[in-house]
Amino acid sequence: MIDLKNIRNFAIISHIDHGKSTLADRFLEITNTVSKREMKEQFLDNMELEREKGITIKMRPVRMIWKTPKCDIGVEQEFILNLIDTPGHIDFSYEVSRALAATEGVILLVDATQGVQAQTLTNIDIAKSLNLKIIPAVNKIDVKDARIEETKKDIANILNCEESDILEISGKTGAGVPELLQVIIEKIPPPKKDFEGENPRALIFDFEYSEHKGIIAYVRVFDGVIKKEQEIYLSKSEIKFKAKEIGFLCPDYSSQNEISAGEIGYIVTGLKEPSLVRVGDTVVSFSNLMPELHGYHEPKPVIWANFFPASQADFDMLKKALLKLSLNDSALRFEEIQADMVGRGFRLGFLGMLHLEIIAERIKREFKIDTINTIPSVVYEVQRKDGTCDKIYSAANFPEDFKISAVREIWVNAEILAPEVQANDILKLLKDFEGEIKDVLNFSGNRIMLKAEMPLRELMRGFFDKLKSVSSGYGSFNYDIDESDDKWRFANITRLDILINEEEVSALSRIVPEHRLSKDAEEIVEKLKDFLPRALYQIKIQARAHGRIIASRTISALKKNVTGHLYGGDRTRKMKLWQKQKKGKSRLKEKSRYQIPPDVFLKVMK
Repeated sequence: MIDLKNIRNFAIISHIDHGKSTLADRFLEITNTVSKREMKEQFLDNMELEREKGITIKMRPVRMIWKTPKCDIGVEQEFILNLIDTPGHIDFSYEVSRALAATEGVILLVDATQGVQAQTLTNIDIAKSLNLKIIPAVNKIDVKDARIEETKKDIANILNCEESDILEISGKTGAGVPELLQVIIEKIPPPKKDFEGENPRALIFDFEYSEHKGIIAYVRVFDGVIKKEQEIYLSKSEIKFKAKEIGFLCPDYSSQNEISAGEIGYIVTGLKEPSLVRVGDTVVSFSNLMPELHGYHEPKPVIWANFFPASQADFDMLKKALLKLSLNDSALRFEEIQADMVGRGFRLGFLGMLHLEIIAERIKREFKIDTINTIPSVVYEVQRKDGTCDKIYSAANFPEDFKISAVREIWVNAEILAPEVQANDILKLLKDFEGEIKDVLNFSGNRIMLKAEMPLRELMRGFFDKLKSVSSGYGSFNYDIDESDDKWRFANITRLDILINEEEVSALSRIVPEHRLSKDAEEIVEKLKDFLPRALYQIKIQARAHGRIIASRTISALKKNVTGHLYGGDRTRKMKLWQKQKKGKSRLKEKSRYQIPPDVFLKVMK
């Protein structure tokens, strides 16, 4: 059994693109966990999309061995460093909270060229709420535009620490990284046990699925020892199984005979059903049940979209794909639905627009399935005139106006960090997105923090992209969702339906505010006119709300010159052919349903 004094469990937290994965690469190199021959950029980001977008989407634990330099007495000590690399984007903040629940400390990494960002503050609050030791470090000190002293001053004010306590490093060149490893050993406390003895107790902070091994649970052991072939019990799920294989992630699976208190590792459960293992569950011995560990709140989806296979023959394939994705992404929710025009599909719940984009891309790339996706929507609370109250997740299920008594929606708390000179432009932007300013604070230097409240549905209209535009890239944004009753407000919204040749396309329906009804109707019919391919008959595109047509466009029919082969004679023969062509197009329009290509739905959604 390993001495707890020689174990350090920690994570790296920061805003997106501040260099977490690059710093993790240097840790792997310096500790010789990965050889130089095997090393590649973003080593722990093993998903194609992560490398393509340059961001971390899913947390990844890794075990490293670090030997401290020899001290005065010539003794070299060996430490086990368990690192969990975390995402930085706001959509994946739930991954951060899960990682921090399994650690005793964090490295707070701040980009010297960008300074403290809004998401940085949220991550600090999570770490403080768990009483974790925070080690601040300024990254990218090798970059020409680095504002090292200014950034250190901001961090010192936030953490209430001395500027001399903040390390200066470069994840790219490795400068200052060995010193950072030494500070981790000195300042992050070793893990502690609540109970003596070998009776195990561990927290599941993540899991993945293997076709051959079943569900593989990632655990942090808090007490006792978990042994291979031991009978294990999940406290919340009330499931018993044998630990078929256990071990560490170095970063590949390294099988062991046991993992003990203070360590982070994996357990091969052999279970094949996704619903049996849950993040936050407590692993104990079946022969000696221990008290449950305090886990963390499971993530709740905030936006919803319907996914239909482009071909109904792919329905079962799509279902299997979603089951596999949900095993690697505990925040993904889905349920089966039926729609008139597009057939069977699934309602999916996401944490944000980036989360939706990632899942859609993974379905297309990893499983080779083309899907038709509806316009994303948030949840609404609809009070009907008959006295009933429902939560509506899809525009297609939104009741007609004459049946509605009132509608309520969720508002979010938003924080924006931006240069003071751009405050007026940001205030105008917030007004356009129905935001309400609650406070304006001087943050540091020439930056301010705007605190506001705004409808959750407005975030889906590209608010973050427009904020970056008006702030010349210097503005950062963070929000949190509070589903308490006072965060639900009455909304003046309605359903906007789209008709193609007078047939409603439920996948294109959307919920819009009354004041933007005409503008949104004009925009979507104009987009569809540009995106929809022409047919041999005329295509009529209409936007309908309140029982009337708000906007309309027409795509002319493809023309075929049926009289091109004629010459000479009078006009009678040509007239007969034109009439025959006209009747043929009418029959074609009546008997055939216009098929919207899947890529059109994606273009409209974006």
